[in-house]
Amino acid sequence: MPVADRSAAAALGAALRRLDYTEDALDDLLGEDSHSSRPADLLVHARRLPQTKQATAIRLLFLARPVPRDDAVRALGERGVAALAATELAEVGQDVVPLARVIPVHDLLLAADGFSRGDDDPPDYVAPYTPTSRLCDALTPRPRIRSALDVGTGSGVHALLAARHAGRVVATDVNPRALAFTELNAALNDLGNVETRRGGLFDPAGDETFDLITCNAPFVVSPETRWAYRDTELPGDELSALVVREAAARLADGGYATLLVSWLASDPEQPHARALEWAAGTGCDAWILPVYAADPLDHAAGWNDHLADDPDEFSDAVDRWVAYLDELGARWVSEGAVLLHRRPGPVSARVDEVDEDELEMADRQLRRAFANRAAGLRGQALLRAPLSLAPTARVEQVAKRGKVVATRVVLEEGTHPVVDVPPRLAGPLVKLDGKTRFRFEQRDARYLRELLELGILAVRP
Repeated sequence: MPVADRSAAAALGAALRRLDYTEDALDDLLGEDSHSSRPADLLVHARRLPQTKQATAIRLLFLARPVPRDDAVRALGERGVAALAATELAEVGQDVVPLARVIPVHDLLLAADGFSRGDDDPPDYVAPYTPTSRLCDALTPRPRIRSALDVGTGSGVHALLAARHAGRVVATDVNPRALAFTELNAALNDLGNVETRRGGLFDPAGDETFDLITCNAPFVVSPETRWAYRDTELPGDELSALVVREAAARLADGGYATLLVSWLASDPEQPHARALEWAAGTGCDAWILPVYAADPLDHAAGWNDHLADDPDEFSDAVDRWVAYLDELGARWVSEGAVLLHRRPGPVSARVDEVDEDELEMADRQLRRAFANRAAGLRGQALLRAPLSLAPTARVEQVAKRGKVVATRVVLEEGTHPVVDVPPRLAGPLVKLDGKTRFRFEQRDARYLRELLELGILAVRP
């Protein structure tokens, strides 16, 4: 169990920052696939590292490989090595043997359990900064706020990210090891505004309301109940429905929620009906962003690929998962994010698919998009509004034989949306600066609404 010794954590954090233990350093030394966990890649990474102090720290704490004590002391200093022992992130003897990993995430240092061993992971395994962690991070609005709540905090990454722009953060988890890592990580990053509370989902938060709620809960639809970070005892997608409902109830006016969930469909032609039904009951503007979708067989195979080396076990697991989904009447499974924004007045919901490979930090786009919906422009107010094109947006024209045949507007940030518009709108859109008012026609309204709701345009306050 990690120990949140603040003095030791501060010493370790200082030692790692002196070595420039950062995401850029990892990419420079290990390449773009630095976060790969394949055994062959790890072996190659370890061999590629030079004999430097920085590389020793990366070998020990990122690749989770033992190093001689003398090498660890040269890299981290005596205090840094003593800190590893005091926080129980490593066993210190003749060699220093890591018991956890420390991963740089933006400007944070994040301790969590070592590389996953598949079926051999303990039930209370605490995952590091995973692809779903990145998804939640990228899709979280980040205004300056008073309070934030991170539900099912795990290693505490989303609580720590929120702590940089929130006055105080409450982090909840049913797993005591997860809370221990969260407390250690707050100390490792010298953050004193993170409070941990043990309990299931939203229960530890009571009736408090928050300006930001994040939740990367165990949303996987499966018959398993093995791992706290992945599985739930609730059937089907009921946990996801609960997360959306409970988060909405605890959002303060003007607050945002980013919730990673999954939802089922009995009709693949209407894959998002349940998520839209949940959104309709929140009293919030909702943005449903599917990232992954599959039929039951592909869903089962994808979540059990760690068993692929044992064909019989893999086949049994897939059969069990498919039978479970069949009992639920599910013919389609979607996973993604539900974003909420609480505000007065009529609210709406929309669905847009997201390509995870193209996704970048979407903070500015999300806040523009929700602000535009809150403005509620309709009719002549929409056509005469003081609009501006986002700084990262561009208007592209496609020409054939010297004639423009198509025009599209592309946002080079966030979810990277693309909207096809009539060529006649290219000139006016480029000129929108929030001051000049262009007299759009009624036939342009649907294009303007789409550009506004995707955060490609902004309304001047």
